[in-house]
Amino acid sequence: MNIMLIGFGKMGKAIHEQAIQRGHTISLIIDIENRHEFTAENVKKTDVAIEFTTPETAFQNVHFCLEHGVPVICGSTGWLDKLDLAKKTAETNHTGLIVASNFSVGVNLFFELNKKLAELMCHYPAYEPSLLEVHHTQKLDSPSGTAISLAEQILERIPAKENWVNTPTEKKESLVITSKRADPAPGTHHVKFSSAVDDIEIIHTAHNRTGFALGAVLAAEFIVGKKGSYTMKDVLGI
Repeated sequence: MNIMLIGFGKMGKAIHEQAIQRGHTISLIIDIENRHEFTAENVKKTDVAIEFTTPETAFQNVHFCLEHGVPVICGSTGWLDKLDLAKKTAETNHTGLIVASNFSVGVNLFFELNKKLAELMCHYPAYEPSLLEVHHTQKLDSPSGTAISLAEQILERIPAKENWVNTPTEKKESLVITSKRADPAPGTHHVKFSSAVDDIEIIHTAHNRTGFALGAVLAAEFIVGKKGSYTMKDVLGI
């Protein structure tokens, strides 16, 4: 499989390593220095694009690939207000799209645990939910896309919580996400339900970027030849 990498930061390099280990070819790497090579001709030479850039450039990159019939795996966050348009572009051009806040197999299993825990805790209002996420200092977004996904899963299942905030608050309807930045820290997410008598907590701690990178390559293997929008639940069969 020929893979184009769009963005070659730490995640891009980790994906490159995993893709090569799994027997794939990196046909093109697009980064800041060679944006001029991001052309229709070069895009069409690839089987799939894996995009990890910034909120400012992600949609343009995704849309360009989809317009030319190339499926996209996108791990960039902060642009999801345009996700419906990207999905429509994928359908119009008969190609595939997977957008995820986190491609790690472990994190996606953690998402399912989070949903189940929130469903159980919905019946016990004495427990106050909160989230904590810790990442390295070079992480651009705060809170992390993974923390936002966890928060939204809780909001969907606990009606008493109406929104999430990234600052301390006394408002009972708000779910607090605390963000910390420290090196080295590939990523840790805590979901806690606290009461006066005890706490219930689930935690996912990444030891390195390998899990995230491997998940992105698995998603790329899954999406080739498919049409429409999929999720990591489809990739992992959960």
